[in-house]
Amino acid sequence: MNNIDEAAEEAAAEIKSKTRKQRIWNIVKTILKVAVTTALLIWVFSKVDFKSVKDRLLHPQYWWMYIAAIFCMFLSMVVSAWRLMSFFKSMGLKLNPRYNLRLYFMGMFYNFLLPGGIGGDGYKIYLIRKIYKTPAKKLLLAVMFDRLSGLWAIGFITVILIAMIPAIKISILVPVGILLAGSVIYYLVVRRFFKDYIKYFFQAHAKALLLQALQILAVICLIIGQPDANIIYPPYLLAFLISAFAILIPVTAGGAGAREGFFTLISIKFKSVFPIVPTLGVFIASAFYLISLIVALLGIYYAIFPGRLHDGLPEENPGGIELS
Repeated sequence: MNNIDEAAEEAAAEIKSKTRKQRIWNIVKTILKVAVTTALLIWVFSKVDFKSVKDRLLHPQYWWMYIAAIFCMFLSMVVSAWRLMSFFKSMGLKLNPRYNLRLYFMGMFYNFLLPGGIGGDGYKIYLIRKIYKTPAKKLLLAVMFDRLSGLWAIGFITVILIAMIPAIKISILVPVGILLAGSVIYYLVVRRFFKDYIKYFFQAHAKALLLQALQILAVICLIIGQPDANIIYPPYLLAFLISAFAILIPVTAGGAGAREGFFTLISIKFKSVFPIVPTLGVFIASAFYLISLIVALLGIYYAIFPGRLHDGLPEENPGGIELS
């Protein structure tokens, strides 16, 4: 076990050691991301009343819905780690579930709280490759397909929500057709060119749907906790799903400000399709960011002490690694 612990500590130290140029670039990236986040939030609160959003955050009608939302968010992250394991298993890498979950939360912590430094996915890939001599290319592809499965699930649920919003003047056959055609092409490409990742393909995508459903449930809990009456849920949920694409662009600090900006934009420019109360939309974005941050803090222990990732696991095979 000591050898594994030392390897983990060594990997952590090595990835954190940067050249002077790299350190300067990380500082510059962090400053730029904070600047973009600040600019977005200034714009948002020039259009939406800050006090109203703050009151929503601090004085919900049902405060216990925050607990329900955090629980749903936590479950979604467990499912997300479980989903990634499907792609690891497809390539012949079988991690101990506890070890995989610890790695996942540690990576989530890095993604949220170190916006200019090590990416969570990059750290996981580096650590597994360093300790277990797994090819980096295979790990990168596993993470890529993990992300693609999430985008597919967003597309699937988006089609359902479009059908529930009469203001969207489009035949449901159009989005359904696009989804079906895209899904078939996606599957055939993976089957033809990435056979190593096809074994648990359907299982992983079912988990992706469950993950998105849990996050939508978290958003519903946040809305239920507010005093607004006669809320029409689909426009808010569809806006939330589409806003996921806004946070994919790594120009803000941990995604802060991106969703708020998106909700503000559509509440102003697309009122007919998205009849959203602006303060409620910005509240949803901000509250979801905060509960995600709370869940991400679960990874702080293993980020500080990476050698403890293997604590309590079998000494003869602490990561549960089996490479075929």
